[in-house]
Order: sequence, then C-alpha cells, then structure tokens
Amino acid sequence: MPGQLLVRPVTRQDYEQWLLLWDGYNAFYGRSGETALAGEITQMTWSRFFDAYEPMHALVAERDGKLLGLVHYLYHRSTTAIAPNCYLQDLFTSQAARGQGVGRALIEGVCERARSAGAGRVYWQTHETNHTAMQLYDRIGERSGFVVYRKLF
Repeated sequence: MPGQLLVRPVTRQDYEQWLLLWDGYNAFYGRSGETALAGEITQMTWSRFFDAYEPMHALVAERDGKLLGLVHYLYHRSTTAIAPNCYLQDLFTSQAARGQGVGRALIEGVCERARSAGAGRVYWQTHETNHTAMQLYDRIGERSGFVVYRKLF
C-alpha cells in the first residue's frame, strides 16, 4: 500500500528527482533535444528557489521518498489590487502518477501558501491543447476569459 502524498517546499537534496520532472515538463511543451532549454536557464531557475530575495518558489509532491510532481509559482504586484497576485507558472506530474490527485494537491499547496502570504488570487495558464489538465482546472478554477498574447525578442 502506497504511503501518503506529501506536498512540501523543494530542498537542495531534491535536485536529481526535480530535474527529471523538470525535463519531463519541458519535453511536454516541446522543449527537448534541439529545442531544449539552455542548461544555464535550468540552473538559474533552480537557484532562484533558494534565494530569499527572489519571488519564485517551488513545491514538490512526494510519496515514499519519490517525487511525483512539481509546481513553481511567483508573486507579483498588480495595478488593480493592493494584495500581490500569485502566478502558478509550471505544474507537472509524472506520467505514472497522473490521475492520482497529485496535480490537485500541488495547486492546493500553492493556494494555501498564497492565502497565507496575503495574495488576492492564484492564476495560471495552459496550452489550449492540454485537454487532460483543463478537465482538472475547470473543476477547481474559473476561466478568466482573457487571451494571452506574446512577442518574443
């Protein structure tokens, strides 16, 4: 019988397991092989989780010593609110752990921390083709109606 799912802040000792999940997340969005993120980006992302001056944070979901998922989030100001907003930037669950409540637990972990930090909301986005994740998101959040645009440099 598997142990209880634990959602907790990432630690430096988690690097190898986190990296496997991070690579899986990036591969899911087409960032692998020739299109993989530069190693410097991964290293900077990892270091930000342990820098007290950074607004970026990471949680992991663990069961029986094995990491099953990750979530990265950050706080930022808004022109329309006094309280900070919390942006849930990355969410990934290993293939083997999907459908077991890991994604939901990670989102709830971010929401708990955001509420404790005085944030007014947590928000996130996903690709329009990520139908599986959207089934969960539609149950626990609401679609804002906004369309995301970007311009790369």
